[in-house]
Amino acid sequence: MTSDDSWVGDAQPYLTPRAPGERDAWSTETAARGRRGGQRLLAVEEALAPTPVQTFFDIAPDQQVFVRRRLILLDGRAVELADSYYPRRIAHGTSLAKPGKIPGGAVTLLAQLGFVPEENPLEDVAAATATGSQCDALDLPTNAPVLVLTRFTRSTTGEPVEVSIMTMTRHLQYRQQKRQVN
Repeated sequence: MTSDDSWVGDAQPYLTPRAPGERDAWSTETAARGRRGGQRLLAVEEALAPTPVQTFFDIAPDQQVFVRRRLILLDGRAVELADSYYPRRIAHGTSLAKPGKIPGGAVTLLAQLGFVPEENPLEDVAAATATGSQCDALDLPTNAPVLVLTRFTRSTTGEPVEVSIMTMTRHLQYRQQKRQVN
């Protein structure tokens, strides 16, 4: 997606478990704009977590987590790399730790496991220069700028359940929600 595309994102659909047979949030969002969204699973593996993931999950640097690596497509073109990390104690033995599509997506499976995602996760957005492998995957020129959105999601009981690191080529706009203070 180019920076002149008009796109106001809403994280809520990505945090809401899907009903049986319901399309994933990205496919639904893009279809509503007359576009075609998809994703390709690149890998599911146990790995050492990057520092922000270690800190959020409160794990030691040598403790492994499960990561699902995906290539996000818009109209057949790669627009994002998305790596979603899960604590081993939650993911081990589940579809989160196995190659293949998860019906309803990870958020639906987490809810089925008793980890309903919170409504307002912390999101961190940073600008970066794409690495060589990111340039290859996203068909970008060397040293291209990218946005890196990191979403830290807890369950409604406060337990850290997912960190998604999304490296994207598109422009983002956000609407902020005003909270009432008691």
